[in-house]
Amino acid sequence: MRKKMLAVMMAAVMAMGALTSCGGKEKTLNIGVVQLTEHPALDAAYQGFVDGLAEAGYKDGENIKIDYNNAQNDQSNCTTIAEKLVNNKSDLIFAIATPAAQACAAQTTTIPILVTAVTDPATSGLVESNDAPGGNVTGTSDLNPVVEQIGLLKKLLPEAKTVGVLYCSAEDNSIFQANIAKAEIEAAGLTYVEATVSNTNEIVSVVESLVSKVDVIYTPTDNMMAEGMAAVTSVATEHGIPCIVGEEGMVDNGGLATYGLNYYNLGKQTAVMAVSILKGEKKPADMPIEYLTSYELKINEDTAKALNIQIPADLK
Repeated sequence: MRKKMLAVMMAAVMAMGALTSCGGKEKTLNIGVVQLTEHPALDAAYQGFVDGLAEAGYKDGENIKIDYNNAQNDQSNCTTIAEKLVNNKSDLIFAIATPAAQACAAQTTTIPILVTAVTDPATSGLVESNDAPGGNVTGTSDLNPVVEQIGLLKKLLPEAKTVGVLYCSAEDNSIFQANIAKAEIEAAGLTYVEATVSNTNEIVSVVESLVSKVDVIYTPTDNMMAEGMAAVTSVATEHGIPCIVGEEGMVDNGGLATYGLNYYNLGKQTAVMAVSILKGEKKPADMPIEYLTSYELKINEDTAKALNIQIPADLK
């Protein structure tokens, strides 16, 4: 009789344990993150993502575990991190910037990957199309309002005739934006001089080569140029050349002005997409790439003063 009672009690305990594991306590989800480099825009995108998840009830250390990794602007590090996140069986991977996204996409076709700070995922080979990704990758684009930025250039610098288009030739998204900019510059009745760099050591010499050729420099969102923006503006400002740039972090580092994205909001928008995937409501293949629809004007008044540029009243 006692053995029978013990058997019944053990069965009850096991049943309770099974119920707890199935429904009493939710599984902790593993969110792997790889960020290309430390930069205010990319840092803001990550923070927006984390805050957006928390607002939806997915809090690090509670029901999710975020494994954050920074590749320090090294492509081989991106690959190593991506391999680790896949081997650790992440439930979802968040990749910040194109090289990080490409490294992750090369490692898995099954784990959902959300990207951000990628200008054109289709051109970068991450999705079949931006409207219908078709695989395990989707996310948000940081495509800037290039047309509006060139318009801003004309308004701030009405006497400018020649624009230096400065970007990294190794970044697909930079090439994509530069092509838009060149077409818009010509449409605005201006001419352009193309100037590219392949590593940070070339920045100063390339900018110096533009000094006698251009009236203004335009730089799109570009990871390498963002990292080296202080070097760009140091040379350019010394020679009286203003820089219209792709995002506000570049303005903080001496650029004159931009109509730019709020990368924190971009990260939060990506978090909304992540929640839909984590809840099993949607799959990346069926989720179009999303874009921010509002932009923010930012002007560096110290740079304007150093260059003796008067800011129109309607831009103040």
